[in-house]
Amino acid sequence: MESIVLYPAPDRGHLISTVELAKLILSQKPSLTIHIIVINPPIKLGSTAPYIAAVSATVPSIKFHHLPTVSMDPNSYPNFLAIMFDHFRLVNPYVVDLLRSLSPDFTVRCLILDLFCFPALEIASELNIPAYYFFTSGASCLAVFLQLPNLYETTSQNFNDLHTTFLNLPDFPPIPLSHMPVPVLFRNNPECLYIIECATHLKKSAGIIVNSFGSLEPKAVKLLSSSSSTESPVYCIGPLTTTTGQTCENVHECMTWLDSQPSGSVVFLCFGSMGLLSKQQLREIAFGLERSQQRFLWVVRNPPSENQSKDPMNQPDPDLDSVLPSGFLDRTRDRGLVVKSWVPQIAVLNHVSIGGFVTHCGWNSVLESVLAGVPMVAWPLYAEQRINKAFLVEELKLALPMNSEPESGGLVSADEVEKRVRELMDSEEGDSVRKRVVMKRDEAMAALSHGGSSRVALAKFAESWMRN
Repeated sequence: MESIVLYPAPDRGHLISTVELAKLILSQKPSLTIHIIVINPPIKLGSTAPYIAAVSATVPSIKFHHLPTVSMDPNSYPNFLAIMFDHFRLVNPYVVDLLRSLSPDFTVRCLILDLFCFPALEIASELNIPAYYFFTSGASCLAVFLQLPNLYETTSQNFNDLHTTFLNLPDFPPIPLSHMPVPVLFRNNPECLYIIECATHLKKSAGIIVNSFGSLEPKAVKLLSSSSSTESPVYCIGPLTTTTGQTCENVHECMTWLDSQPSGSVVFLCFGSMGLLSKQQLREIAFGLERSQQRFLWVVRNPPSENQSKDPMNQPDPDLDSVLPSGFLDRTRDRGLVVKSWVPQIAVLNHVSIGGFVTHCGWNSVLESVLAGVPMVAWPLYAEQRINKAFLVEELKLALPMNSEPESGGLVSADEVEKRVRELMDSEEGDSVRKRVVMKRDEAMAALSHGGSSRVALAKFAESWMRN
């Protein structure tokens, strides 16, 4: 039987994108069996077991393979990224064993790797299996990412200090080097070197699959298709967002509350599974929301703890009375709802009451907002999110910026929160962003329809691995 193997990073966001890619491939090649590798690092990245069970029950052609646990001491590493990057190297022998165990029953046509799983590229080469990368962020971010090795070689200072040195690509907004992905901001730490190696290996693959669509990022797609920055063909097959596992105990509370709100009246604030804000920042948001007089649904997680750098997902639910200003919940109860830790984001964004989204600019969240036709305020926190913000605000004009003062150490003031929430929900500029997002939503649906750009790209990708 013919099959392909997908190897995602183990966090929920990357796993979801990978599963949706698998479903899309099956829509093109329904006779395939798709194997997904699941690794188990020694840190808690949020439970994926219910999601995996739901997918297994509904899509039997997708098979999950849990690799054996690797012996590691998390306390010997400076942070969770260092743990993860070393883990990807250490599990390579188990990846080899899995691929060989499949060979009696399956012809493995290709191996699709998450960007961070690049140590497995050498395995594909040894076993003569075509290897592709799945880049879970956008085409604009990929274009920037491919420049990282050259930027690293041609500078001697930490990117974090280069606020007035810019990456200039044709037709792109100038991006300060201090806005590069967080792990590469300091030159000689192991995480920086790993990311540079990731970017270098992208060019060694048979192709790069991108979770985007041509009309969302036309300049980036044009640059990637015409540039020598990558010798690997690029396939924009998105947007991919989850269609499985959108239920939880909080659904009833927040969805029932949204049912009672006027259409398009609620601003939704959510900062991702790893977006932890300080107690001081939570208080500034609260004061800003209260003064804005806008209706809101706000997902609050606990402020960072001492072990957050090594175990960012293992945070208890917050004590709202402790982390929010005294009396805030009572004063805003008629127009706001604060929910602890998690809500079903796609269901919320698609609710008729939602009129705006304050987001950390994680790419999955961006695509979910576009598909729901909801305008954004861009508030990046980690990873490549500052790059995403630059394109969302300056190039694509699908978001308004949330800014902090240079001397504030990154703290966003209550005045800024109030200003941007009001602007998003009740101004001509907010309306302009809203109209553009709705237009991109329609273009996204067209891209995914029969004969659309993403379907054409998917067919070309399938032709590529069949040919190889």
